[in-house]
Amino acid sequence: MPSTFQSIDIDAPVNEVWEKLGNFHDMSWAPNVITKLDMVGDIDGSEAGAKRILNDAFHETLVEIDHDSACLKYSIDYGPSPVSRDEVTNYYGLVTLSPTADEKGTHVEWTSSWDSNKEDAVEFCHGIYVALLEELANSFKQ
Repeated sequence: MPSTFQSIDIDAPVNEVWEKLGNFHDMSWAPNVITKLDMVGDIDGSEAGAKRILNDAFHETLVEIDHDSACLKYSIDYGPSPVSRDEVTNYYGLVTLSPTADEKGTHVEWTSSWDSNKEDAVEFCHGIYVALLEELANSFKQ
């Protein structure tokens, strides 16, 4: 099962970072990576079942969300190669927040895994998630 793991420490408390990540329908914090986000359906972005389309390419569903633990799990239901339906199945991403050791900042982990016979999506996905984490960190420096 291919997978990715990315993490970053952000100089902001968990509750402030979660304010940005806890709404599945808002990725305004990543304007250099996510240029378009379309909400699909009428489920609120803070509830499991919320759907979105990113950059007219990635169709995603919020599978689980725990506001108390500051974590969310989503699926990619449809995407471009190398994460297309023909290439991967059961694609899940998990984002978890926890306090840094000094409890002043936030440690963010973004992992993903999927079923596939190929490893093509690993580098592709890793690059996207690294860029998203950098955007998230930079959104607190402005």
